[in-house]
Amino acid sequence: MKPLLYIFAFSLFFGCKAQTNYTTQTNLEAKIELNARPKLVVGIVVDQMRYDYLTRFYNKFGEGGFKKLMNDGFNCKNNHYNYIPTYTGPGHTSIYTGTTPKNHGIIANNWYDKEIKKSVYCAGDDTENSVGTTATSGQMSPRRMKTTTFADENRLFTQMRGKTIGISVKDRGAILPAGHTANAAYWFHGKEEGNWITSTYYRNDLPNWVIDFNASDAAASYLKPWSTLHDINTYTESGTDLNTFEGGFKGKESATFPYDLKALSKENNGFDILKATAYGNALTADFAIAAIDGEQLGQDNITDVLAVSFSSTDYVGHNFGVNSKEIQDTYLRLDKDIERIINALDAKVGKGEYTLFLTSDHGAVDVPSYLQSVNIPSGYFDSKDFKSKLSSFISKRFGASDLLENGSNNQIFLNRERIALLGLNLEDVQEAIVNELITYKNIDKVYSATTMQTTDFTSGIEELLQNGFNQKRSGDILAVLDPAVISYSKTGSTHGSGLNYDTHVPLLFYGKGITKGSTYQKTVITDIAPTISALLGTSFPNGATGIPLEFVLKE
Repeated sequence: MKPLLYIFAFSLFFGCKAQTNYTTQTNLEAKIELNARPKLVVGIVVDQMRYDYLTRFYNKFGEGGFKKLMNDGFNCKNNHYNYIPTYTGPGHTSIYTGTTPKNHGIIANNWYDKEIKKSVYCAGDDTENSVGTTATSGQMSPRRMKTTTFADENRLFTQMRGKTIGISVKDRGAILPAGHTANAAYWFHGKEEGNWITSTYYRNDLPNWVIDFNASDAAASYLKPWSTLHDINTYTESGTDLNTFEGGFKGKESATFPYDLKALSKENNGFDILKATAYGNALTADFAIAAIDGEQLGQDNITDVLAVSFSSTDYVGHNFGVNSKEIQDTYLRLDKDIERIINALDAKVGKGEYTLFLTSDHGAVDVPSYLQSVNIPSGYFDSKDFKSKLSSFISKRFGASDLLENGSNNQIFLNRERIALLGLNLEDVQEAIVNELITYKNIDKVYSATTMQTTDFTSGIEELLQNGFNQKRSGDILAVLDPAVISYSKTGSTHGSGLNYDTHVPLLFYGKGITKGSTYQKTVITDIAPTISALLGTSFPNGATGIPLEFVLKE
């Protein structure tokens, strides 16, 4: 018995010893893994940034902004959106969820809700109240987004100890990236107030640092003349300052520099004028830097997420066009703002302690009226004539004038109840409309919802349409316009298509865990979230369809 007892005791001792060593090793590995995670992930989305802005303005950028990210980080030079439509709401959502509207459900900025029979806004939520203003502009939440973001997954992974803050001039640019579990999202309410606000979805009052920022009159300091950062004659990468392709501001006869923003603000919704100038980005950068301090982001080994979206590039592009002096100046100034953020991160979080990525929610087309002037096929879609012709066709073909319920986002929603009452076959009605629309001027392709649901497309515009098609939310008919044909004013640029000018956007990775280099290998926007999730060691967002970009991550 004694030898057996000895053996048992011996085994028990060394078993416990081994277990202790194993536990110590596991804890050590966990500690190493924890320390390998960045203290802060910063996602920067530049609204309406075409990829070629990086290359077109490269020689005019300083060394500490875009160039630093390109040369010291990893540059994915052939990065694209893989769905239609290329709008702000779907773009921001797809970046952070790692999937397309087919799954995350944000099919546009606004869309027709087939259940309640009215248009809804992607971030609108009238069950919540504004915080920081008495206006309704704070009645927002991410509830229409059906899947998680990588920020949500980081919150779950860290038992809600890792913070998430979203910031943008646009509400949807702050809310959708931050996800469902964010500590807060903040956006800019202009008009006569010029304050950063939030929603009761996140909290019932503004934190002190936001109150202090609003009280500092930072917004008012930018109501000043907007002149070019450098001599306008050196802006050789853009068109002439005076032309017929730009919108401009009310109260100023020509869309030319300089712009007295304080004087013009009276006729342009007060502080809202800042949104459509380079100073809107500067104000966003100021607020983001204040948030790093105010929220103590990146101050421990539990990873935080800061989602920043620069919206003013989109407003300027819509107003003045992608070839304007205004857009060039906006990007040269944004380069300085990016540099300020990097410097603040280096000082407050620490060099090599954070990971940053920069991308865009969509690109933009050259102003078609400009393209026409240089003999490039382009044009404008006549929505009024389209609706008249289609309504006439429906009445004649089916003997009813009320089969069209809604038309929006290049989609047609049919009155399915009425079709059923008339004893018509839904698929037959859809197909008849498809065959009719394909004969219309400036319409390039048309598909029915039935086709989207029964055919597996693996390439071309058709694949992009299918990736953007949500069975419960999308329409019965999907139309695609000819290249460089838009439904918009004859001044300024817009977006929404599946063509390269809208899909090809920057993707830069920089900082902790990121290798240095570049690739022309095609990447898609849905790869971003899985890449960040892989870096953090968290679960991928629950609807993610993208893949981690292994060549971006250090071994």
